[in-house]
Amino acid sequence: MKNILSLFLLFAFTLTVSGYTYSQVTKSGELSIAYSNRGLSKYNLRDFNGAIVDYTKAIELNPNYADAYYNRGLSKNDLKDYNGAVADYTKAIELNPNFALAYNNRGGAKGGLKDFNGAIADFTKAIELNPNYADAYNNRGWSKYNLKDFNGAIVDYTKAIELNPNYADAYNHRGLSKYNLRDFNVAIADYTKAIELNPNFALAYYNRGLSKYYINDIIGACQDARKSKQLGYDVSRFINAVCN
Repeated sequence: MKNILSLFLLFAFTLTVSGYTYSQVTKSGELSIAYSNRGLSKYNLRDFNGAIVDYTKAIELNPNYADAYYNRGLSKNDLKDYNGAVADYTKAIELNPNFALAYNNRGGAKGGLKDFNGAIADFTKAIELNPNYADAYNNRGWSKYNLKDFNGAIVDYTKAIELNPNYADAYNHRGLSKYNLRDFNVAIADYTKAIELNPNFALAYYNRGLSKYYINDIIGACQDARKSKQLGYDVSRFINAVCN
C-alpha cells in the first residue's frame, strides 16, 4: 500500500545514520533534503518516531516539501496515528494535486479510521491519476469488502490481478469476497493461486481451509489449517474444534 519517496544525495551533512555521512551544507533546500533522507534511513530501521523528527525538520526548512509530508505520513501511519497521517497526506496533496501515491496512502489511513467511503474516494482519485495502479485497485477492493460490497470488491481485485498477475494479496482478497458470497470452490481456486505465488502465505492457507470446511472437505481443511499454523498463524481454535 505504501511507497517511500527520497532523493539521492549529492552532498552531505554532519550526521551519520545507517551508513550515511554528511558534511555541513548551507543551503536550506539541500539541508532539507538531507534531513528527509536521514528520516528515510530511520524509517527503514523502523525508528518511526526518529523519522518523524527528521521529516518535521525538513518541512521547517522547506514548507513546500510535498515528499517530506508524504513520508512523515507513512511514519505516522505505521505508528497507527491515522489522523496525523491523513493530515500529512492532505498537505502533500495540496502541494502536489497529482500525487497519486498520497491519495492511495491517505485512503489507507482513512481505512484505518474505518472511513471506508472516504477511502474509496481517495483510491478512486489515485486510479484516475494512474489507471495502471494495481495497489489502488486492491485497496479500493478491500474498502468495498469492508462495506460488504463483495461483488464490487471482486471487480477491483480482478483489475488489480489483470495489472499484476503475480499479486498474491489480491488473489487472497478476491477469495475472501467469493467466500462471503458462499462461492467456496471458486474461493479455493483463488487461495490456491495466492499460495502458488507465495508459498509462505499463512493466511491464505487458513482461508482455503475454511472454504474446504464448508464443502465438507474436513481432511483438506485440517491440512491447510495445520500448514497455516506451521507458518506462524494462530489457528489453534479451528484445529481444536474441527481437527482433533
